[in-house]
Amino acid sequence: MGNVDAVRMSALSPFRRIALGTWRTPMDPQIYGTLKLRMEPALAYIEDVRRRTGQHVTVTHMVIKAIGAALAACGDANVVLRGSRPYRRRGVDVSVLVAVTGAGGKADLSATKIEAVDGKTPAEIAAELDRRAQDIRAHRDDGLRRARRTLSFVPTWLMGLVLRFMTFLSYTLNLDLRRFGVPRDPFGAAVVSSIGSLGLESALIPLVAYSAAPIVIAAGAVTDEPVVEGDKVVPGKVMRIGATFDHRIIDGSHAAVMVAAIRRTIEEPWTLEPALDVQNRSPSFAS
Repeated sequence: MGNVDAVRMSALSPFRRIALGTWRTPMDPQIYGTLKLRMEPALAYIEDVRRRTGQHVTVTHMVIKAIGAALAACGDANVVLRGSRPYRRRGVDVSVLVAVTGAGGKADLSATKIEAVDGKTPAEIAAELDRRAQDIRAHRDDGLRRARRTLSFVPTWLMGLVLRFMTFLSYTLNLDLRRFGVPRDPFGAAVVSSIGSLGLESALIPLVAYSAAPIVIAAGAVTDEPVVEGDKVVPGKVMRIGATFDHRIIDGSHAAVMVAAIRRTIEEPWTLEPALDVQNRSPSFAS
């Protein structure tokens, strides 16, 4: 098996072929967008899950699940590029940025991937992410440790060239480089950053070329805002999600499908667990 388990896409639309021919790297054609969501249903669901399972589910876990649902709903966005040819991924994998302590006690960022997100509940995602985050912070993640050790020998002026070469080997040639200390497909199709934990309400994060992920998501803090319900203005809890897309892969039609899946997951969370007690269900809201 190579680096990414994916199937070559055929019968590309004319626009997709033109887009792939127009832009050569993820840094060329970035699309930015924001989505505002009503959070009362999700917060009620989170409270119920914590009570039923004892698992510390958070808004971040709900967002990871929502992005997984969006990728499952829009398979054409769940893609990796090999050169100028898109390949659809067989699995729905999402990575999450994790704060760690680096050399000398300095703050650093790492990433961990949750596989098959579309088939997991927020509680299962929370449990897996907790385990992986603990491994990373305790330096028990062997693949990550080997990769960091390998890159520590690369001088800063050469880092860009090395990363581009690794990306070429891992994604364009689809080579499994684990024997050389490079984790297999470490980012999946989307990267999620919980900027709300930093107190930020909204942000737009650039794509990272060496990740080969065409989607980067920034989940902001939940805030209290006046919202319109019917003909009244009432207090409401909202969250903003900032998204950056690789336009070679994703356009407005894909985004529309993904937005619908994200909104349904966050604003109608009982659909994730149909057996959820009726008394815990909250009505959906329109933004």
